[in-house]
Amino acid sequence: MSLDDVIRENWATRFGFILAAVGSAVGLGNIWRFPFQVGQEGGAAFLLIYLLFILIIGLPAMLVEFSIGRRTELSPVGALREFGGDAWKYIGGLFMLIAFLIMSYYSVVAGWVVRYFVGSLTGGYAEDPEAYFLTVAAGTDALLFHAIFMAATIAIVALGVQRGIELAAKAMVPALVVLMVAVAVYAATLPGAGEAYAYYLSPDFGVIADDWQSIIPSAAGQAFFTLSLGMGIMITYASYLAEDRNLAEDSAIIIGLDTGIAFLAGLVVFPILFAATIGPADPGAGAIFVALAGAFAEIRFGLVLGAVFFFAFALGALTSAISLMEVVVSTVIDEFGVDRIPATLAIGGGMFVLGAPVALDGDLVLIDLYDQLAAEILLVTGSILLMVLVAWIAHDRALDEIQRGVGDIGSLGQIWIWLVRVPVLLALIATLVLAIMGYYEFLTGPFAEWLAG
Repeated sequence: MSLDDVIRENWATRFGFILAAVGSAVGLGNIWRFPFQVGQEGGAAFLLIYLLFILIIGLPAMLVEFSIGRRTELSPVGALREFGGDAWKYIGGLFMLIAFLIMSYYSVVAGWVVRYFVGSLTGGYAEDPEAYFLTVAAGTDALLFHAIFMAATIAIVALGVQRGIELAAKAMVPALVVLMVAVAVYAATLPGAGEAYAYYLSPDFGVIADDWQSIIPSAAGQAFFTLSLGMGIMITYASYLAEDRNLAEDSAIIIGLDTGIAFLAGLVVFPILFAATIGPADPGAGAIFVALAGAFAEIRFGLVLGAVFFFAFALGALTSAISLMEVVVSTVIDEFGVDRIPATLAIGGGMFVLGAPVALDGDLVLIDLYDQLAAEILLVTGSILLMVLVAWIAHDRALDEIQRGVGDIGSLGQIWIWLVRVPVLLALIATLVLAIMGYYEFLTGPFAEWLAG
């Protein structure tokens, strides 16, 4: 297929676009990464900083990506080349790399989720949650479920925007919300729920003062990760918008729904942990799995609750994985004229291969190596460059695009541009510096020890 023969797809409905964008943002970022970040970084202290980043950075940054995507109707490489000039296409290439890298280990963790759903049905983790996690997290079992999850993602993305991504989002996102609300309502009845809510909702400002160097980059990285910013997803999804939508309104709806589901995940996870008298602050990507499995094994109707929770968890993981793969697939289609099905198969296969070492790493060091690099350094770096382009170089084009479907927004447009120019950029730069310092400590500490054997 030549580039001239490529027929670009569009969303069938606005509702489908919003649900797909919410589905992209919801998932492992909200249900896996968010609770263990909250637990690791001081409970409500982290939650407060995270919500501030969502408010100050999230909405302006999402509008940046939406304005580029809809104006150019192209995936990240082509979109940035057209919007900013030929040199900016390399930032689009960086977004492809980020999405590719995140999806490679994301699929491994999503495989754990599927395996835990099976474990809830069979009672597999009830006897010894820690031993169960060790069998699930690494080895042939982890590799198999990594493959199963990757295959499901490939199947949906290969069907296209309307028949695959949009239909999947319309079915899975509402189901996810209903299931999470049901589990949260039940969790509120558990003993220890009040103590859990205090931990989750009452910030200790002393913790912020003592640990701000760790909390700030974690909260900023989490805000961008959970909103699917800085990796080209929102540029890609906005490129499928055929009509003049109110981008600010859509952004607010998407951010509100996503943040609400992340908050809801905390209302589910922490009461369950406190009911089983399990500490929420154990560090590491696997800690939340061990802790929750142990909690489900202890509380009444725990395995039933676990099955519902991990099923909802799996739905969220799949909606996010679809968007990560679509960034790379859409770029290959736009730039090289490759048919969707072979492009999806090749890209999914490559992601599986890159994630295989993570699935086989029993020490769980590689997942931290991938995650910190992608979510806290590359993602923030790409976002900084994108903000510079839109706020300082091509702000007239961005403002013009934002006003489509809205009309003259007057001084609000300039307020948006200056928000991106100053507080957003300064926050991202500070976050990047702290993240690089933290990653250096990881490389010279745990990773160096792992390499040494």
